[in-house]
Amino acid sequence: MQSAKMRQTSLLAGYSTAGKAMRAIARPAVSRRAAVVVRAEGEASGPGLEAQGPNMTALKDVQEIMDILPHRYPFLLVDRVLEWEYGKYAVGYKCVTVNDNFFPGHFPQRAIMPGVLQVEALAQLGGIVMIDPSEAAQPNNFFFGGVEGCRWRKPVVPGDVLMMRCDVTKFNKRFGICKMAAKAYVGKDLVCEAELTLVMGK
Repeated sequence: MQSAKMRQTSLLAGYSTAGKAMRAIARPAVSRRAAVVVRAEGEASGPGLEAQGPNMTALKDVQEIMDILPHRYPFLLVDRVLEWEYGKYAVGYKCVTVNDNFFPGHFPQRAIMPGVLQVEALAQLGGIVMIDPSEAAQPNNFFFGGVEGCRWRKPVVPGDVLMMRCDVTKFNKRFGICKMAAKAYVGKDLVCEAELTLVMGK
């Protein structure tokens, strides 16, 4: 009688253990089905952040920029021009990537775009403002005549889009000297600003 009860208890325990194992096996399947449903619902709701990148329409793409500026790799620091009016202003940007050749040395432990190159990028955009594309005989070489009131507000790092604007404040076309207010942003943050004086080469 006692051995029969022990066999019955052992059998019930076996059923209980088997039931737990079956439930444990079944749970991931339910989770997987739920995950598939969530993904399907996400797809149905339309694109997310992946469709909201800063790929703005160019007024001048990099090929057109190279037709204006003499700069080439690794020193061409304007990727696109979005707005432009000769002798008045320009808006453009540079996409900052970890593949930029200055990052391995500045700095190996913390990649930061050198501030002087931010000013150089602004100057290149400024050069596009002061070069008249309708004048084929006009030289496209220009040089720094001065940098005043330069300030850097925040580091610029790989992955940032350096948005830039240059506004002409004074332009002596006879002598080829142009003063402009230049500002650079990452998102809404002002990261660099300066008053630039650019001089057309002869």
